[in-house]
Formats: sequence, structure tokens, C-alpha cells
Amino acid sequence: MSTARLPALFVSHGSPMLALEDGPARRFLTGLAAELPRPKAILVVSAHWETRAPVVSAAPEPATIHDFGRGFPQALFDIRYPAPGAPGLAARVAALLTAAGLPVTVHPDRGLDHGAWVPLGLAWPEADVPMTQLSIQPHLGPEWHRRLGEALRPLRGEGVLIVASGALTHNLGEFWGRDLDADAPDWVVEFGDWMHDAVTGGRTEDALAYRAKAPHAARNHPTEEHLLPLFVAMGVGTPGAAGRRLHSSHTYGVLAMDAYAFD
Repeated sequence: MSTARLPALFVSHGSPMLALEDGPARRFLTGLAAELPRPKAILVVSAHWETRAPVVSAAPEPATIHDFGRGFPQALFDIRYPAPGAPGLAARVAALLTAAGLPVTVHPDRGLDHGAWVPLGLAWPEADVPMTQLSIQPHLGPEWHRRLGEALRPLRGEGVLIVASGALTHNLGEFWGRDLDADAPDWVVEFGDWMHDAVTGGRTEDALAYRAKAPHAARNHPTEEHLLPLFVAMGVGTPGAAGRRLHSSHTYGVLAMDAYAFD
């Protein structure tokens, strides 16, 4: 029996409170698994694991990492996501990156940060799909991350779901004091609309050059780490194929929660 060829996904994980607070993005994620073939394993590329060069985790039982400050409720710190690890997938990832001429090391026991367990805990609450993480390198920019994705493309035909987890917009300096259902300001909407047109129109080079071309790029991303997973997913997708938007909403006004699939 042939293995289903899975898309690569980009999801916006927003605030860690997504694990507890209802809203359109949470409801989208809780229905996500039903829209996909069941993966053999999941590789997460999260904005919350930053390294100088790529690192993949071979943890057999990844810990749930609560990598956020004390201002969040205890109920969030009490969450555990006991998904099994995927050491075999980690070895395969390392082999693919090495074959592509990219540096990579394997971490023996790095767990799942909230960029992984928050969205995946909503999508696969049974925690029964093996998964692991690959780090990002914020100092190397969009094109580097597209190259990472290209190296990982064979995994799509091996039953592996690649989930790139970040945020379509991410300015925490504008986040505080806003209501959960606050209206999105124009500078957020205009950036999201531009990125939607670039991704779904197959304008990959424009998307890679978003810093110079997109409206309000620096205001929506004072730092790049939360958008870089998008370019990994883009690289995993079939060359020349446009992305598909799966979801669009906002939380706290300034966090665009868009999700895209790359087939």
C-alpha cells in the first residue's frame, strides 16, 4: 500500500493561552487532524527553538517545555503533552540535511516547546502520534529556511507531516492590554493581505523579500523568528505550487493566526 503524500503546514500558534481560550483559531486547530491523512510521525519546526545551526531532537519521550513567563495561569503550566518521540525520524532528518550539504546535530533529549505542544495538543489531543522538533536559525533569514524545507521535502512521501509553527504577525510590544477579540488594526490587516496574495499567488521570491516589499513588515515582525517557519513549509512544498490558506483570524487584534498548506 502506498503512503499518502502529505502537505507541509504553516500554523500560527499565537499566545500560549490558545491552549485554554476559545476562539476561531483554536476551533480550526481542533478540527485539523480530521482534514488530513493520519501521519506516521510529525516533524515540528517551531519559532521557539533557536540555534546557530540546525539541531533535531532524538528524545524518545519529549518533555513538555513551559517556555513562558510567570504571568500565565497555573492551568497552563499544568498541561502535559506526552506524545512519543521519534528518534528514527530525527536520524532521517539529519541524513537529509547532511545530504543537502547543510550542517546538523542531533540533541538526545530536547522536549516540545509551546510552539509545538499548544497547536499539536489541540489537533492531536490523544498525543499518540510520534513527533520531534527541528530548530530554526533566525540570523540566517528566509532563503536559508526555504533551503531547509527543500532538503526535508522527501519526508512528505514517507508519511511524515511537517508542521512549521510560528505566527503570521508577531509584535508583542503591541499585544499587551488588548482584548482577545479586539479588531485588527490596518497595519496588521494590510500585511496579512499582502502575504496571502504572495503565498497563494505563488510569488515565492516576493514572499522571501517580504522585509523590503510587504507593508508594515518591520512593525509586524520586529524580529523574524516567528515568520521563518513559513519559509520552511514553503520549501517543503512542490516547486512552483502556490500555497493554500486554511484559516485566517486574529487574536488580541495584532496576532494574525493564518494557516497555510503547501502541497
